[in-house]
Amino acid sequence: MTKLSVNINKIATLRNARGGNVPDLLKMAKDIQNFGAQGITIHPRPDERHIRYQDAYDLKAIVTTEYNIEGNPMDNFTKMVLEIKPTQVTLVPDAVDAITSNAGWDTVKHKDYLKEIIAEFKRNDIRTSIFVDPSLRMIEGAAETGTDRIELYTEEFADQYSLGNKEAIKPYTECAILANKLGLGINAGHDLSLDNIEFFKENIPNLLEVSIGHALISESLYYGLEKVIAGYLKKLSS
Repeated sequence: MTKLSVNINKIATLRNARGGNVPDLLKMAKDIQNFGAQGITIHPRPDERHIRYQDAYDLKAIVTTEYNIEGNPMDNFTKMVLEIKPTQVTLVPDAVDAITSNAGWDTVKHKDYLKEIIAEFKRNDIRTSIFVDPSLRMIEGAAETGTDRIELYTEEFADQYSLGNKEAIKPYTECAILANKLGLGINAGHDLSLDNIEFFKENIPNLLEVSIGHALISESLYYGLEKVIAGYLKKLSS
């Protein structure tokens, strides 16, 4: 079964819009786990416009499943991750002003940098994953960094699937096959939804984990958080 890690950034965005503590991020994280999700993902950014760095520390005591912290490994981020020691750190090459993640790592150009930072996290018993585009060359480069896993950047698949183009899955399948041969675990995320998750999962061999936030929280406005999480778990277990 592929694990579902729920990205709670959007819950923090809603909280921050009015100040105070409504919705309560920590209670929501507890509830999400109680509803069956196997992980909590956060992606703090330097401007703390949604998840605050203090949230990352506070969640440490709350997350009893898998705790995944995503972000660009700048000094403050790296210091925080090493102090918290989450289950997994996912390295994402965000620009400081990026609205959301919009590209994977060039694992060839940045191989030495990634090797160094990944080695530091692994010395601290933190599983590492790096965000990559569906490119065979980038998968090969990822294997040379020493990372435990990759996270496939799925925006292009999601966009094309919504237009009826199921052929868009092919580069992801090819990358997954190569990753499996190279001993890399496979995660995925970005614009995955109830509409496309089952098809994606069926075509990605040995998909270990998906991280879903924006679509899941948006769908929950209509159907409720508990029902939506149950829907994802059903599709991911088929």
